[in-house]
Amino acid sequence: MSFLRRLFGGGARSGDDRGLHLYIKCQRCGAPVHVRLDLNNDLSADEYDDTAADGYHVIKEVMDDRCFRIMRAELRFDNRRREISREIEGGAFISPEEYEELRAAKAGPRV
Repeated sequence: MSFLRRLFGGGARSGDDRGLHLYIKCQRCGAPVHVRLDLNNDLSADEYDDTAADGYHVIKEVMDDRCFRIMRAELRFDNRRREISREIEGGAFISPEEYEELRAAKAGPRV
C-alpha cells in the first residue's frame, strides 16, 4: 500500500510549500481574498535563451465573495522564480495580518 501512496501522491504532505500566497482587498467592497500561486505550475516563461527561461510572469484574475468584482493581478519573476514586481487593478495587496483582521471583522462576534 505504501508503494501506491508514493506512486499516486496520497498520504501526508511535506511541509515544503512552493507556493506564493497573495492577500488582496477589493477596492469596491473591501472584501479580503487569499490566493495561492504554485510557482512550479502557474508561471509562464517570458522568453527562452539556449536552455532556460529569461524570466516568468503570471496574470491572475481574482473574484471576491461579496460584490463579485474581478481584480487583475500581474506579477513578474526572475529566472529563479523570485518575485521582481507586482501590480493589481481593482484591489490592493495587503499583509496576512490585515487579511485575518478583515476576515474576523466580516465573521462578526462569536456568541
